[in-house]
Amino acid sequence: MDPEERPLHPIERDDRVDGRDETPNERADRNWDELLQELRVMQTGTQILTGFLLAVAFQPRFEDLDAFQRDVYVVLVGLAALATILALAPVGMHRALFGRRRKPQLVRIAARIVRIDLIVIAALTVGVTTLIIDFTVGRTAGLVALIASIVVVLIFWMALPTIVRRAKEAKQS
Repeated sequence: MDPEERPLHPIERDDRVDGRDETPNERADRNWDELLQELRVMQTGTQILTGFLLAVAFQPRFEDLDAFQRDVYVVLVGLAALATILALAPVGMHRALFGRRRKPQLVRIAARIVRIDLIVIAALTVGVTTLIIDFTVGRTAGLVALIASIVVVLIFWMALPTIVRRAKEAKQS
């Protein structure tokens, strides 16, 4: 494929047509700052969920969890750890690459990591909701919570951005 025809990465694509007059380094700096803001929000939510999960194991009623609930709990602790690791990975990469003029590459990789982390956080959030409802109300309600949570995540994280993107494209046509 001719380099001129290659599809642009979303970070490259949105900057080249929005009328900004910036150098590639300025663009990378701006995109890095935006990614850091996203990571801050993600880390806060993940820390709250992780804290909740860690506290659950030390509650007297933890012994009341059935085998399924304990299995879900262990998976959720793993997802919380993975989400934390993924959210910190771009910062660690930045430290390793600092001063080496690799920021555009760092931004591309960090953007991919953030997308993966969003999937992990979605699974974590859905799982925590399911576990809480399953434990407090019952298995059927837990399954309803699971399905409802998945639907809500799909609507707000996939369908809504697609609708907004299509509306903008239709407006530009």
